[in-house]
Amino acid sequence: MNSRKIRTLVVEDSAVTRLFLVHLLESDAQICVIGAVEDGQAAIDFVMQEKPDVVLMDIHMPRMDGFEATRRIMETMPLPIIICSATLDTRDIGIAFKALEVGAIACVEKPLMREHVQFSAQALHLIETVKLMSEIRVVRRRPRTQRLPLPVARINALETNAAAPTLIGMVASTGGPPVLQTILAGLPRDFPIPILVVQHITPGFLRGMATWLSETTGLPVHIATHGITPHTMGQILLSQAPKEHHLRPAGSFLFRSLTKALGPHTLGVLLTGMGRDGAEELKAMRDSGAVTIAQDRESSVVHGMPGAAIALDGATYVLSPDKIAAALVEQVKPRNGIVTS
Repeated sequence: MNSRKIRTLVVEDSAVTRLFLVHLLESDAQICVIGAVEDGQAAIDFVMQEKPDVVLMDIHMPRMDGFEATRRIMETMPLPIIICSATLDTRDIGIAFKALEVGAIACVEKPLMREHVQFSAQALHLIETVKLMSEIRVVRRRPRTQRLPLPVARINALETNAAAPTLIGMVASTGGPPVLQTILAGLPRDFPIPILVVQHITPGFLRGMATWLSETTGLPVHIATHGITPHTMGQILLSQAPKEHHLRPAGSFLFRSLTKALGPHTLGVLLTGMGRDGAEELKAMRDSGAVTIAQDRESSVVHGMPGAAIALDGATYVLSPDKIAAALVEQVKPRNGIVTS
């Protein structure tokens, strides 16, 4: 077993909170906090000198905020960065998801004080996130001034004999929000069928993520509620069934429900994430005659979930996010004069 500790940098402007986070992280024998600084510029300077394994990054700080610090680090010396926020108002959420766009790999809530009923769960989640994210291999992000516009993705030879989908299920975990943004932004504003999404994310960030996706993609994005009807489809029923893969909502449950309800008249998309959630069920969707898509390794932050589905031969196509958007448009376009809506 590897006994090397995870070298962690804490970036937090409040001295009290900074000390609290250091003690909390070092309560785990696998984590060693090698630095604690008060702003984004100090974080950049520290990273350049010490190259920690993972950075826990606050949002609002003097001199430089968490977004700008994340952007600069990911453009020069990339490493896993976790955005950690205590306040979840609209502005903070916007900054947090902007940080994900430029390379941060997760968002977590700062644990409340020890007296709070949610402290133990939040503290455990923070520690486990640091440990898991430290294993992620990240890539350098090209500076915004050097980014070239992506060519319009084209998909050839899609299955034209497959049943027309009337509903799409999409599942993502680690690294998922920016991928969902890329896919949804690549769809036309009049995309004719509903998309149901399971995204593993800290609950406090969920509403903000929906708002961020709506604002940045031009498509209406809503949090599912019990009994709503997406377009002309049947009702969405939220289940309190036992967790699957330690998760609820779970991609496995979504894919299995779609297969049971619609058979081949659905389409499944499995995106970046750890573990195996949704992999076997994507295979079952394909076996039922539905078209299925898994994200490719090159574009995935973590290729666990889509990789597991590919290994099971559960993916009709293996594609990058921009090509996934093109494939969805191709699959639902009118066929022989019949509009699939």
